[in-house]
Amino acid sequence: MNKKHILSVLGLSLALGTFSCEDKLNELRPEQEVQAGDVYASEANVYAVLNGVYSTMQNFEVFGGLSQVIGDFQADNVNFVGSFPTLQEIKSFSTVGTNATVRDLWQVHYRAITRANSLIANTPTVEDPSFTEEERAQVIAEAKFIRALLYFQLSNFFSQPWQVEQGTNLSVPLVLEPFVEEVTFPERATLNEVHAQIEEDLKEAIPNLNTFAEFGEDREGRGRATVAAAQALLSRLYLYRENWAQAEEYARLVLDGPAYDLATDYSFYTSGITEENIFSILNSAIDNGRTGSGGLASYYSPAAQGGRGDAPYSEDLITAFERTAVDGAIVDKRYTALTETGVAADDVTYPFTNKYPDAVNNSDNAPVIRVTEVVLTLAEAIARQATSVAEAQEAIDLINELRTRAGLPLYTVASFSSVEELIAAILYERRLELAFEGFRRMDLLRNRMPLITTGQGAARAVFGGDYTILPIPQRELDINPSLVPNPGY
Repeated sequence: MNKKHILSVLGLSLALGTFSCEDKLNELRPEQEVQAGDVYASEANVYAVLNGVYSTMQNFEVFGGLSQVIGDFQADNVNFVGSFPTLQEIKSFSTVGTNATVRDLWQVHYRAITRANSLIANTPTVEDPSFTEEERAQVIAEAKFIRALLYFQLSNFFSQPWQVEQGTNLSVPLVLEPFVEEVTFPERATLNEVHAQIEEDLKEAIPNLNTFAEFGEDREGRGRATVAAAQALLSRLYLYRENWAQAEEYARLVLDGPAYDLATDYSFYTSGITEENIFSILNSAIDNGRTGSGGLASYYSPAAQGGRGDAPYSEDLITAFERTAVDGAIVDKRYTALTETGVAADDVTYPFTNKYPDAVNNSDNAPVIRVTEVVLTLAEAIARQATSVAEAQEAIDLINELRTRAGLPLYTVASFSSVEELIAAILYERRLELAFEGFRRMDLLRNRMPLITTGQGAARAVFGGDYTILPIPQRELDINPSLVPNPGY
């Protein structure tokens, strides 16, 4: 038996959605009462736990919808008109420490981190002679990728970006060991410390991760940690830290490798997993992150399509698309092919994205890392290092690939009077390409820009403002005397 496909053979594959450990793992509480030897008694059990960690990432609070929606509505891409008070607080930059949505986001991320930590610590000790060292190393590498991705997302929400204090500001606690018996109270690490751990986890994981081809199944390979997924996440980390040379290096590694390429159109959102996808959260009608609060499609679809109608386009995003209008009509295919009109939660008709069309079953996959983002990272990194527009010809060529797909006129060197104008054009393409995927908030903050400039909360949405990041949940402050709150809360 080819054991690298053991997840599928055992029926434990997250991609197939035939078994989920999420509920079973939730039953293992309090965790200190579970003997690690019982959970990690065999190779099969290890893969079941790994599957459970992937399942936790499906949760609404992680990549099941909440994080992506906040990433766009706590910025200028989405006009949030829903009725949830906790989300209205976040949108209006008036969040309080007792906000239940923020509490749950924190808790479920750390639940997944705790499970990844358990895998990393216990996989080497499994007494199963059929479980090879190579297979153990791969499991640990996947767990480290997941831990890195989770800490990256947590640090983006709960700490100011690197650009505010060059990473010396406080971020989130770094918990790297599994919980056993003794209760500890970890302090908040600095953003530099969190980023250093993310970098370490990803670099340690890369030599032991599978390539896409080694998974042998198209769908599974797009939903599991791979070499390219780790390289792409490293390129994102370096971009956010303005380490342009390394952002370029790792983006090139991804794009020069096999199995990944720009899609020719935008049907990959609805036609399943394609070579555009590097790492996605794979969902099905019976295995997804929907909760009573909804999921991606629920927020981004109007009621007529089965959604809540909470998150239509903002006027600012529509205006951005109108920059390339012809005779007053938007021609950008990222709008014309991916937009539907419907009645929102406030009974007003707006345009909505249809990147996530299945509001009935919430079976849409959630793109976390895709080729387009890596292309944009490479273009930006090249332009940031250039001393003239002519020197950044490759960056222009890269964004022209995206503009060709969008049906827009191409740029030339003569289109830009300065490198700064070229960078602005790349950020413009990034906004339109990655809208509704959760990137906008961090793209504004890392470029030292306000999250919004008009409307409720605009005075608090300035770069470096206290309320541009989320509060440390009051529950965590109450039970952990080592934690300190974020300024302003």
